[in-house]
Amino acid sequence: MDAKTKPMNDAADNTPDTAETISAVIITKNEEANIARCLKALSWVDEIVVVDSGSNDDTRQLATELGAAVFEADWNGFGPTKALGVDKATSQWIISVDADEVVSPQLASEIQKVLIDGTDHHGFDMPRKTNFLGRWIHHCGWYPDRVLRLFLKAHGNFNDAPVHERVVLKGDIGHLKEYLLHYSYPSLEHYLVKSNRYTTLGAQKALTDGRRANWFDIVIRPTVSFLSHYISRQGFRDGLEGLLISVLSAVAVMMKYSKLRVLQNEQRRRET
Repeated sequence: MDAKTKPMNDAADNTPDTAETISAVIITKNEEANIARCLKALSWVDEIVVVDSGSNDDTRQLATELGAAVFEADWNGFGPTKALGVDKATSQWIISVDADEVVSPQLASEIQKVLIDGTDHHGFDMPRKTNFLGRWIHHCGWYPDRVLRLFLKAHGNFNDAPVHERVVLKGDIGHLKEYLLHYSYPSLEHYLVKSNRYTTLGAQKALTDGRRANWFDIVIRPTVSFLSHYISRQGFRDGLEGLLISVLSAVAVMMKYSKLRVLQNEQRRRET
């Protein structure tokens, strides 16, 4: 595995007296539509590390031009790939950002103040606001969607989950107020591609964990998912987009367990 660029500046090698240093870590594959917006919002960090897994578009070139240190790596799932990026980073603090996310100027200022003032916390979560088909979603269980993305490298890293990865932190967690912006679903086609990928990974992980799908998972769980998103979590307040999210979330549940059913049947045939 070879570094494709040098670090974007020398700040990671010289810890300032007034604040601890911070590295941004991003994983990518064919993110040319998002990467420039993401990295430009991180111009205030000391180092940007991009771990790319087989992009065949201009992702790596754009990241390099914007000063990131780009590494190439085989795809081993979200958790292991993000953990690799953390290992490559050289700063005391890590902020993990997905390529389709943007650190708002307000969040950037809040984080910089924390680093300058100092803190007893070992990590911080932050609220995330998601844009779906051009609309910011405020219900459906998508908001405020607090995520742990800022942490001391010495105290945390991502687990090895292939999907729905999370930071495992040893220490206290503080809570930031400003938003991480998530431009996750610019089109319905993009949503469907992403959902297909995540449901496949989810089914594979469920099989590895020894889960089994039955009629309840395929028939009842999707209905419960719809009611949860649309009624309990007030998705109806997000208009037509809230209805679409609730329906598509139910479909995703059905697809995950349907795929698990197929995988377990294939496994059974191989074992007989």
